[in-house]
Amino acid sequence: MNDSADSAPGRIVLLTTSHRVAPGLLSWPAWQALRAADRVLCADAGHPQLPYLREAGIEVEHGTATARELVDFCTSGRRSAVVLTSAEGESTLTDGLARLAGSGRETMPALELLPGSYDLPGARLLDLVQVMDRIRVACPWSGIRTHEDLAKYALEETYELLEAIETGDREALREELGDVLLQVVFHARIAQDDPDEAFSVDDVAGVIVDKLIHRHPHVFGEESAETPEDVRAHWMRTKAEEKGRESVTEGVPLGQPSLALAAKLASRVRSQGLDVAVPAGDGIGYELLALAVRAEAAGTDPETALRAAARTYRDAIRAAEGF
Repeated sequence: MNDSADSAPGRIVLLTTSHRVAPGLLSWPAWQALRAADRVLCADAGHPQLPYLREAGIEVEHGTATARELVDFCTSGRRSAVVLTSAEGESTLTDGLARLAGSGRETMPALELLPGSYDLPGARLLDLVQVMDRIRVACPWSGIRTHEDLAKYALEETYELLEAIETGDREALREELGDVLLQVVFHARIAQDDPDEAFSVDDVAGVIVDKLIHRHPHVFGEESAETPEDVRAHWMRTKAEEKGRESVTEGVPLGQPSLALAAKLASRVRSQGLDVAVPAGDGIGYELLALAVRAEAAGTDPETALRAAARTYRDAIRAAEGF
């Protein structure tokens, strides 16, 4: 080998990985870079990829190297070094390499930032589960909460989400969806501690996944659905089969707002083709019931309609007050 070949630049690869991806699931370019490297370094002795690298016969140095050390190593003999980092990278090392490259006085090896793995959609949900686990163990307040303690928050957060939807506030919508999601994860984490009937957030997700697949035979099965009405028919039929209900009123929660309750009952009656007259009676309650049934038949959600009217009424009140 001649002198010019010996002094030719080598290669430094900063290989980033995500803790949200199962260890060992690296891209093919990442495995190629690791196998071809003359030196592989990782500052984190507990990095989740290390057992899989050892299994693949790749030696990894536990420790750090300065930018100067890596540049000298790689520019002597066209050698390559791979530094295994987190997705956030190694700021001290990258800053040092940037300074050397920017000086204009260095023979620099090729520098490459190589993503070893990518987050899948929904990967941040894993972060939420991990954070909730830690809070449940370490926080004196969260650690003793029960389902009953949190029940009111689920209702409050749902109403705040509804308000964000009605006002069209996209930033608030994103935040309130997160608050509702927290309630789900929190309840699932509490359930995980139950000594008799424990279940986890994975069990919760598994139930809804199975339910969605079963109730969409036109997507995951052999049936067809050309219209939203066809989809609804599939949904209601499979739901009835799952629940084994005898009455269309079964499963309608009586604790929901009264207009929503009236509309839900009317919807069940209409979807089943039942001929049930609205009860006649004296008083505003029966009048409201009739209005709710009429609204549902016309395709209007009475709860939403009344909330919109009430919002307009509130604005008129504020205007009268001079706001």
